[in-house]
Amino acid sequence: MTRETPEWKAVKTSPNMPLPNEMKAWVLGDPEELTLTEKVIPAPGKAEALVRIDAVAICATDLEILKYGTPALIEGGAPFNKNYTPGHEYMGTIAALGPGVDEFEIGDRVTVEIHAGCGQCKRCRMGMYTSCHNYGKNYGDVDKGHRANGFTTDGGFAQYAVNNINTMIRVPDDMSDEEATLVVTAGTSMYGLTELGGLVAGESVVVIGPGPIGLLAVAVAKSLGASPVILVGTRENRNEIGRKLGADYVIDARNEDVVARVMELTGKGADYVVDCAGNETTTNQAVKMTNRGGRICLAAFPKEPVKFDLGYLAVNNIYLYGIRGEGRSATHRAMAFMAEKRFDARLVHTHTFSMEELPTALKYARERIDDAIKVVVSMGNGPKDPKTVK
Repeated sequence: MTRETPEWKAVKTSPNMPLPNEMKAWVLGDPEELTLTEKVIPAPGKAEALVRIDAVAICATDLEILKYGTPALIEGGAPFNKNYTPGHEYMGTIAALGPGVDEFEIGDRVTVEIHAGCGQCKRCRMGMYTSCHNYGKNYGDVDKGHRANGFTTDGGFAQYAVNNINTMIRVPDDMSDEEATLVVTAGTSMYGLTELGGLVAGESVVVIGPGPIGLLAVAVAKSLGASPVILVGTRENRNEIGRKLGADYVIDARNEDVVARVMELTGKGADYVVDCAGNETTTNQAVKMTNRGGRICLAAFPKEPVKFDLGYLAVNNIYLYGIRGEGRSATHRAMAFMAEKRFDARLVHTHTFSMEELPTALKYARERIDDAIKVVVSMGNGPKDPKTVK
């Protein structure tokens, strides 16, 4: 196959990874309206590679984008009816290299970070590229070099996607495609606890909400030497997964006074609280269970404003911070932990579907059918985890 367009002439390809003329891709029309269609395969530019997508996990943020549009930003506005392909937690195999790229080889298996900041704003220069000041300014006559795949550019609900080389991490040969998609989730938890939170060994951590980020926050905290690690949840089967991932104690919020129990277990409150539920009840629980001088990480996005005791934070010198994505290369460190088997992220992977079954996969994730936690769409190209819905 020949590609005569100027952008393709500088691209390195290989006969071992032949490229079709077009690819299958899911495109968002009106809210929650996805159509499987065909798109031209994009050409990687300088410092970029074309990734053949082998598997993509569904994130709660994907469901938010499909329904509300935000935080996706396409052509300066909502992503609806703009030929946009969502999906951001994917892994795959490098199929082509942009000009000058020698950091990777065609055929390398990689997983990806979402964000490649502009590299020139204040936040990017600090390493906080998930908070890039030029977020979304990569369209039309305005191109600041920012990319956030699945948010401001086409994402992973397709057969191919272009990624900046800074966002790609090699996948070990013995790691399944499905497990590799979970590195972003683990990286988000890592970023909240270490780079933003400054967690050190021996400090206590409470995680509220046993969703994917919460469960992997338990795993990351335990692997980093936190003690004790406490999980707050209401679903016993998810609480059990939390125990397997390293929770020293599990509090069932349906049956216990959560704050009183945390105080009993820690003495004067937790050093760190990660709120992965994001509602008024859990926010106030987080405030009241945190030790003086402790930190609260808000890892969920409430749709409505919440009321909490700001004065309590002030007089107790409690730090409150939000988290967006997985900056400062936290995903690379999460991959190192997973590659070394510090924890088994596969425990949060519950279902696998084919690309053609994406609408069903989204339904499972949205409605938590069969207690779905992390739902993965697999293209069937690489080693698999044995969790498939027929």
